[in-house]
Amino acid sequence: MDVISEGLKEAVRLLITLDPDVINITLRTLQVTGIATIISVLIGIPIGTVLALTQFFGRGLLVSIVNFGMGLPPVVVGLVTWLCLTRYGPLGILGLLYTPTAIIIAQAIIASPIVAGFSLAAIQSVDPKMRLQLLAFGATRLQYLMLLIWEARLGILAAIIAGFGGVISEVGASMMVGGNIRGYTRVLTTATVLEVSKGKFELATALSIILLTVTFCIMASLSHLQQRGKKP
Repeated sequence: MDVISEGLKEAVRLLITLDPDVINITLRTLQVTGIATIISVLIGIPIGTVLALTQFFGRGLLVSIVNFGMGLPPVVVGLVTWLCLTRYGPLGILGLLYTPTAIIIAQAIIASPIVAGFSLAAIQSVDPKMRLQLLAFGATRLQYLMLLIWEARLGILAAIIAGFGGVISEVGASMMVGGNIRGYTRVLTTATVLEVSKGKFELATALSIILLTVTFCIMASLSHLQQRGKKP
């Protein structure tokens, strides 16, 4: 209990004094997770939409792969990404290993199946009769897709929330491909693990509290956006 209370005091002190290291780590966390979430949305929503609205050979396999990817262990993603980005890997020439970009790639891989799976379920939940009505009213393909996505917006936002939650809490892949380099690739989750390994539990608790606070504020904003205008 003393560790938690001391950690809370340390978190308040770090935020009030605008500790450079903590501010730098927090901003990098927001940058990396934000970009990874956006990439996963740009990949996941189109994939979920296509799988929800079309029938083709191999669709069942792709749906299974998406659902499998939703539970893919982050350390496995980190290992595969590391193998691809290492000097002798297929993408080693790019020199991305142990950079923020490598973390973004790994986190986007983790989040994309989550966003795709939730989007697939959200769009499939739209009343089929409404789809027929849209076509009967002469909606163009683009109008049809936009109206369906708008109708499924609560589920789509749930997909975004789930995707963000998957990357903001991720630690294994980030450490493997980012290296936890101070001032360059260190984020709140990896910094917390480092401080625990050093026995600095109060500082680790403070970083955890900051991470939880940041996550809650973003999740609350997305939840407000999701529920705004929704009648009970």
